[in-house]
Amino acid sequence: MRFNLRKLSKPLAATALAAGTIAAVTTVAAPAQAAGTYEGCPYGAVCVYPNGSWANGHPTYIFYSYGPHKIYNQYGTHRVFNNQYGGAGSWICKGADGTNCTNYNAQYTYWDYNLTPINSVKLVKG
Repeated sequence: MRFNLRKLSKPLAATALAAGTIAAVTTVAAPAQAAGTYEGCPYGAVCVYPNGSWANGHPTYIFYSYGPHKIYNQYGTHRVFNNQYGGAGSWICKGADGTNCTNYNAQYTYWDYNLTPINSVKLVKG
């Protein structure tokens, strides 16, 4: 089940941090420009966090290469952040080999997913 589609915008995030608050920004009309590591997720990677938050910038998994990546013992809600570029996306999949994929993340977006039935994350070219 999908929750909380977010598209991050660097200027909005900087404004929120400067104000001492945390902002949840819903989908922005123009594509956001990523500039590097965000919440511990390196630019060009897809990261899985240990719960439905940024976990203080400490992802459980960091994936760089295209194709399926197995995940293990991930139960309940987790944040999946696509910090890739060039239109690259990611899928969460029930099959450990990147099959039976259910939800897609466009570049520079995150979703909070129930990963209990999920066994892999698949990175795809844009």
